[in-house]
Amino acid sequence: MPMQLQLIPTNTRLEASADGASFNISESATRTFLCRLAVTDQIEQESLDVSMWGSADGEIWQKRPLLKLPQQLYGGTTKLVLDLSFRPEVKFIRARWDLNRWGRVAPTPMFVAGMDLVEVPPMSRETPTKRLVLATG
Repeated sequence: MPMQLQLIPTNTRLEASADGASFNISESATRTFLCRLAVTDQIEQESLDVSMWGSADGEIWQKRPLLKLPQQLYGGTTKLVLDLSFRPEVKFIRARWDLNRWGRVAPTPMFVAGMDLVEVPPMSRETPTKRLVLATG
């Protein structure tokens, strides 16, 4: 059965930057996950940045994120693939969200969001990719 994780529980009210709970992914068969961030409510003049972080032991976290999702300003759903098949040292993952607010209205940012990960089949390493050649001239 594919691994399913809720890194940010559905309809969580986010009002400050924070780190989410850590999840052990050592038992993942594919180490490849479809990440789905759903923003269901927000106020104007603010942004939400969500990133994925990895750790070998669940205590010391890497200095750079494994994945950064596009910045969110409005409601909607964003999907990206997190492929850790070449990162065997990563045994734990967690989400981090950073909120930013600007303008003159209430100084506290507020998003209602959720983020889940579902294990998916590994990305094919044998599928040739076609590269576009741009004409110069």
